[in-house]
Amino acid sequence: MLALFPATAAEPATSSRGESVGLIRELRRIVAPGGVERYEHVRIGGIDQFVSIRGQDRANPVLLIVHGGPGFPTSGIAWWATRGLEEYFTVVHWDQRGAGKTFLANDPATVAPTMQPERFIDDTGELVDWLRREFRQDKVFLLGTSWGSYIGLEYALRHPERLHAYIGMGQAVDSPESERRGYAEALERARRAGNHQAVAELESIAPYAREGEPIPLEKIIVERRWSDHFGGVMAYRPGQVDGIAVRLSPEYSDDEAARAYEGNGWSQEFLLSDVLGVDLGERTRLGCPLIVLAGRHDRTVNSQVAHEWFERVEAPYKHFEWFEHSAHEILAEEPGKLLLTLVQRARPLAEGAP
Repeated sequence: MLALFPATAAEPATSSRGESVGLIRELRRIVAPGGVERYEHVRIGGIDQFVSIRGQDRANPVLLIVHGGPGFPTSGIAWWATRGLEEYFTVVHWDQRGAGKTFLANDPATVAPTMQPERFIDDTGELVDWLRREFRQDKVFLLGTSWGSYIGLEYALRHPERLHAYIGMGQAVDSPESERRGYAEALERARRAGNHQAVAELESIAPYAREGEPIPLEKIIVERRWSDHFGGVMAYRPGQVDGIAVRLSPEYSDDEAARAYEGNGWSQEFLLSDVLGVDLGERTRLGCPLIVLAGRHDRTVNSQVAHEWFERVEAPYKHFEWFEHSAHEILAEEPGKLLLTLVQRARPLAEGAP
């Protein structure tokens, strides 16, 4: 069939962020009569916290994504990574305290005393309950990734009755063991590559993740630099793409996009060393269904450690999915398989299917 191209297709290429973002905003605009598209700050834990809420049908189950970092929001990558999910779920991206638009909307001096893991778990609970009321649903799906998988799993262990399922992506379990394995792999790859700078810097922080001792932040920074370089964060790239994606995110203004990850380093000063000392390996009874999504190449939060834990877990239903072409950034690396997995494995749980 011969089709006529619309006149707009021949218009000049865009020349500014504003024009490009405007096109993306229009392309992803929710137009379904029963859909929802909201961007707002919700009062959670005494401060205003940003959420984006998008879906083609308000009756679909809610999927709350609890991002990693600490302080590394996923809302900036949502415009292309989770668009497909919006047809099957009401997708909620949340910039936690100390992250993204929430960091920019609040006085850091006021928030600083609250930067404790328990506060984040409580924030998660407040947001879950707000979403349950807002969408008149007894349960939601909670997907925690990286740092968010620690917060998410802790919440799921305490309140399984409020969740259709807990979904762990880049699941943190025994963080010290994960760190030891990640460091060893980075050092081995550096030696194989003949990268003398990497070898020297990694050897300079040995012993790394010594049992019973917190890991100093400066050592973590060195380990992450080289682990990321050798494919520990993205399987086939030397770094992350979130910073590129946020440049075109309609959720962020020009100024916000330039400062989207300002809270990342700030949050890590409070939280990262302590969290990397957490061991949830003995927490093996979960009262709600469990789905674990693991990048085969993930050495940022070691996927093999997560799999070993999963094998021991007792839950009403559980499923483990390997992502063969991902490391730690499944959301960016294999969004198609993520969509397929959640539609096939998670969505039926909202309808009572085993």
